[in-house]
Amino acid sequence: MNTTRRGFLTAAMAAAAHGQLGAQESGHDHQEVPSDLTLRVKALESLLVEKGIVDSAALDALVDTFEHKVGPRNGARVVARAWADPSYKKRLLSNAPEAIAELGYTSGQGEHMLVVENGPKTHNLVVCTLCSCYPWPVLGLPPVWYKSAPYRSRAVIDPRGVLAEFGLQLAEDVELHVWDSTAELRYLVLPERPSGTENMTEDQLAVLVTRDAMVGVAKVPAPRPGGNE
Repeated sequence: MNTTRRGFLTAAMAAAAHGQLGAQESGHDHQEVPSDLTLRVKALESLLVEKGIVDSAALDALVDTFEHKVGPRNGARVVARAWADPSYKKRLLSNAPEAIAELGYTSGQGEHMLVVENGPKTHNLVVCTLCSCYPWPVLGLPPVWYKSAPYRSRAVIDPRGVLAEFGLQLAEDVELHVWDSTAELRYLVLPERPSGTENMTEDQLAVLVTRDAMVGVAKVPAPRPGGNE
């Protein structure tokens, strides 16, 4: 299989013309044809690289940074600091961009951000109904499901049903708020701190925090016995 961008584009366009990708010789597994938008993005990228306007290695490095070096790790450290330091938590909830910048995380994608706090009787869920606006400086690249049309529509229409599909069942007395991110304002969920973490260090707390919890489709699980010793 050709894993280069141009190879992907060529294969995808051929598959789109035939309606499907051919079965793999070894296992007859099928792959869905990329969406029209995906093909257009790949075509544009391929053209820019060919014209020398964009360097493919630089693009790969940028994607790698957000996928593996940023990811949700920055956000996890923000959450852990808020759990461990009440004064920082207060600053985070009153002026998120400034508080996040204290930890060195800044970019144009997070210039305007609001942090919403979960609690025993309150739960927050973040979505972008128009596209895929996302707080890149603290969460990295958005997951595929966050950008999908079903999530973007159903998170507003049936948020409890969506959470249930992620395995999160909220009690009826828990108030659920859905926040619609835009290019002007993005949201980050401050998850509820799980029990059993009272004696954990900030670094240990950060390990517990997941991307899904900071979007609101999950809660931070309690630590396993002996798991952070």
